[in-house]
Amino acid sequence: MQQEKTNADKCETVKELNKTVETQNETVQEKIDSISKIELPAYKTPNLVLAINQVMREVKNVEKNSTVGSGDYAFNAVSDKDVKFQVGQAMERAGLVVIPISVEPTATIDRYEDQWKKRKKDVFTEVKTKYLLMHESGEKIEFAGYGQAVDNMDKSAGKATTYALKYALLYLFMVPTGKIDDADKTQPPKEGRQAPKKAKQTLNDGQFVKALKAIEKGDYTKDELKTDYILTEDQEKKLPK
Repeated sequence: MQQEKTNADKCETVKELNKTVETQNETVQEKIDSISKIELPAYKTPNLVLAINQVMREVKNVEKNSTVGSGDYAFNAVSDKDVKFQVGQAMERAGLVVIPISVEPTATIDRYEDQWKKRKKDVFTEVKTKYLLMHESGEKIEFAGYGQAVDNMDKSAGKATTYALKYALLYLFMVPTGKIDDADKTQPPKEGRQAPKKAKQTLNDGQFVKALKAIEKGDYTKDELKTDYILTEDQEKKLPK
């Protein structure tokens, strides 16, 4: 009798445990069902990202319409006016504005004598800049720029900041400059043969002065000049530091 009672008690205990487990399972399922009914907010692409993409779609290229030099020594550069006009209009349509928030200038003065023994001086200025790109929705980000310029008066700082903003905008919106080659229509050289390279030319004094002015305006860079032309030792010394 005692054994039978013990077995009966065990059965009752098992039944109670089963009921407890079933109750817990029902509770868990109810929670799962309630969670699945919650509507999560749909992801929304930030307005600023959409606006930047809009500018990138609209401004496909900025031509190098500014010509420096003449004849075989002429080269093309991107003008500050063209960049601000094309990129600025696209930014306006996208609801974007740019606000300068920081300029860190560094200036050095180089004094020398020209070929006629006249004393000259060049003021070289480089600037590190920061800008605020703001969307009309209130979203905003910071981005940076860098510029350098040389002038024999007091305009190097203005030229350097102009250069910095121009290229900061081009890089921000990934705008290519100059002619865009159609790779599908360009036949590569035959295997084992190299395409002929254009020989570098030299610059006379007048052409070199025009090149320096282009660098001062931010339409050309010192590295581009050294890549495109053979410079004399005297011309190398007169390049911006």
